[in-house]
Amino acid sequence: VQLQASGGGLVQTGGSLRLSCVASGRTLDGYHMGWFRQAYGKERELVAAISWSGHTKHYADSVKGRFDISRDGAGSAVYLHMNSLKPEDTAVYYCARDGRKYYAGRPLRAIEPDYWGQGTQVTVSS
Repeated sequence: VQLQASGGGLVQTGGSLRLSCVASGRTLDGYHMGWFRQAYGKERELVAAISWSGHTKHYADSVKGRFDISRDGAGSAVYLHMNSLKPEDTAVYYCARDGRKYYAGRPLRAIEPDYWGQGTQVTVSS
């Protein structure tokens, strides 16, 4: 499984970006998906996650109301729409696929990825 993340860039405070995570084939179908980020000198954190059905979403408190995670119906892409960006959103963003298919044994905030995208840099200038 290869996940290709894209859409990062440099944006001013208050701006918007849309990140995309594309996989070959329908390899995301049936899996919860997440977007993580890692800022310089900090640990990687979960930003947003979406259930395999797309019906349930989870957001970190720091991005609630500003970010929206979505997925396509073909099971091959996940997106992160980021609005009202702040300098503290600056980080490398990674998409990731949960390790178990159709799994309901843990909440979205506790997904355990088995595949990761390569990361895309988001820089928000003040």
